[in-house]
Amino acid sequence: MVEFKFTAKKVNGQSISGSLSASTITEGKKKIYRLAEKNQLKINTIEKKATFVYRARKGKEKPVKGEQKAYSKKEVEDALSKLGFEVLSINKKLFDFQRKIPQADLVTYVKISAELLEQKLPYGEILTLLINDTENKTLKETLKEINNDLKKGADSETTFLKYQNIFGKFTAYMLGLASKSGNMTEIYRATAKFLERKQEFRKNLRSALITPAVTLFVLFLAVLFYVGYIFPETAKLFVKFGIDLPPMTAFTLAMSDFLIENSILVAALTLLPPIVLWRLALTKKGGYIIDKHILKIPVLGSLIHKTLIEVYCRVFYTLYSGSAESIEPIRIAAEATGNRYFEERVKNIAIPLMIKRGVGVTDAFTASGVFTETALSRLHSGEETGTLKNTSLQLANYYESETVYKLKNFIEFVQISIAMVIMVVMIALTLVSAETATVRPKTPGASNQIYVEKNIT
Repeated sequence: MVEFKFTAKKVNGQSISGSLSASTITEGKKKIYRLAEKNQLKINTIEKKATFVYRARKGKEKPVKGEQKAYSKKEVEDALSKLGFEVLSINKKLFDFQRKIPQADLVTYVKISAELLEQKLPYGEILTLLINDTENKTLKETLKEINNDLKKGADSETTFLKYQNIFGKFTAYMLGLASKSGNMTEIYRATAKFLERKQEFRKNLRSALITPAVTLFVLFLAVLFYVGYIFPETAKLFVKFGIDLPPMTAFTLAMSDFLIENSILVAALTLLPPIVLWRLALTKKGGYIIDKHILKIPVLGSLIHKTLIEVYCRVFYTLYSGSAESIEPIRIAAEATGNRYFEERVKNIAIPLMIKRGVGVTDAFTASGVFTETALSRLHSGEETGTLKNTSLQLANYYESETVYKLKNFIEFVQISIAMVIMVVMIALTLVSAETATVRPKTPGASNQIYVEKNIT
């Protein structure tokens, strides 16, 4: 998130100032001008919060270097002066961007926080401990800023949402909500569980899809190099001397000629599809289409679908407090799945049915078309007996056990399949090479006999 500070004048000449945050610079400026237009304000200045690098010295001590976020150079200078430092230099950081926190570090931070909260340690002390012990620079600086904002009395939800580009939107929302709720420990524990499952699922998905895809791609490139460059160097020698080629050798040479003559086409067909798919996934409509069809992939699609329902039910269980307040937990749980198709169906079909027509939870979920029959049956039972919250947790645990077991079996199947593909390719290349080795030039007598027969005819 980008933070802005602005000054403006009212119609009566009174000067005012304010601050807000937005996901981009353009969006932030648009917000400020819309606010000015609505309240008849004349904007004087707009400043974006940036990172400044400073060198300062206190008394005769050795100069120290540091970084500080501020809206202007003067703010940093005034802050250092108040602390008794002599400012030597202050410059705006040239490349001011923040990286996302590694998932492992984020999970560690949330888990430790949950454990310390269970021990009744004040949250301010927890933040101080984590700031001192955290090695990740981005996380350390972020926790410092959060701690400072909370000490100033800032709203916890607003504070954490300012760093959603670092924590992730859902995690930032949950951590901000935890401080305002009466069940902070439970929300931190549930968030840690959610992050752990997300990390574990991505790791397994890499093992099931990405690693095999990379292996096959490298194998494909190796075969292309062999067929397109190494093999022709040998085979064309036989052609040069008029030697008849065996079937597999002749076919491989023909394929080699095709690849060389159409190298641009082959490169385009190899590289363009993944690039187009990646670019399509970045668009709103394209991402929606991909997220929709990924659930239809044989075997893996079903596992992904059940994992989405698991995540949904786990988040819903954490936030749900009663039927009168079910809409907000449903919306947030849908966003937590990270699947745009699942989220859109719940938010644009299920929720409007509940609000406008008073439809029950199970009927609304049935209309959305993104819940399995098993999930609908269990949720219906929970809705009728008034145990929807606990039923959601039971369903989440059930799908977690099922998907972990089935995904493990799927990964083993994929690994065996990749090994079989590599074996088949290697055998094919070996056979072609062995057949090439059996090629023999024609004997001189046979060549002369053919030459005489041609002259007679």
